[in-house]
Amino acid sequence: MEKTASRQAIRLFLQRYGLLLSYGLVVLVLSLLSQRFLGISNQINILRQASINAIVSIGMTLVILTGGIDLSVGSILALSAVISAALMKNGLAVPWAVLTAFAIGAGLGLINGLMITRGRIPPFIATLGMLTVARGLALMYTQGQPVTGLPPSFRYIGAGTLGSLPMPIVVAAATFIAGIILLRQTRFGEYIYAIGDNVQAARLAGVPTERVVNLVYAFSGFCAALAGLVLIARLDSAQPVIGQGYEFNAIAAVVVGGTSFSGGEGGLPGTLLGALLIETLDNGLNLLNVSALWEQVVKGVVIALALLLYKAIGR
Repeated sequence: MEKTASRQAIRLFLQRYGLLLSYGLVVLVLSLLSQRFLGISNQINILRQASINAIVSIGMTLVILTGGIDLSVGSILALSAVISAALMKNGLAVPWAVLTAFAIGAGLGLINGLMITRGRIPPFIATLGMLTVARGLALMYTQGQPVTGLPPSFRYIGAGTLGSLPMPIVVAAATFIAGIILLRQTRFGEYIYAIGDNVQAARLAGVPTERVVNLVYAFSGFCAALAGLVLIARLDSAQPVIGQGYEFNAIAAVVVGGTSFSGGEGGLPGTLLGALLIETLDNGLNLLNVSALWEQVVKGVVIALALLLYKAIGR
């Protein structure tokens, strides 16, 4: 009896703090291997680099909590970014160009949701199709050429600072807080968890499941558009190929953060820590002059180990 109780206590401890312990272990190892790792400038750089993936991952978390997946975020990011950049370069006021990007991102996300809820297409297939369509439209719109020379007032959200903090970090933090409030303080957040836990039971309980799923995918597209705006503002260039592979980085952050692929379990704090863990690994490997090719291997190993760990803990 005592052994069973102790095992349950250990399992509960690992469920709550396992990711945080893993992050601390990674930080400790990298700090011992590189003297530059713990420098303030390097830590701010890690946060700045992680901010784009964190913003995309916030929307991805909500999608996966419903039991879905969104493979189109990288392409939606690119399409909304290049169109808004072109509009600004052609003289459209920055606020209107930004709103256009948000409308494109949310609109394409809503189309994903409608294909899933009304068209009964599996999320993987529906968003895979949108990945191809949005990327193709981005390439067609720009003729494969980058859009450069963005207005200085727009570039502030990517290259400016608020006090000593780079704006990408501020934007990611604000998005995270909004996501936390949405999930924990609203009925909409309760509906998301209910759908992920058991969609049929949620429907019988009166939850408007189709509407919630549609809005969740629209929110994911909105987050992708926001991340795209921050990215091009930082780079002062909008290329139609930006965002390639971002969907996999976002999924990795969500999964490593403890959100279940089956839905209904997980949350944004774990996702944020997962994004930080992945970017910390990338940064540490760069400081150690490890080949960029090995970074992908390390990410794959981390994701695989996380899945195995959560499966073992969940037993």
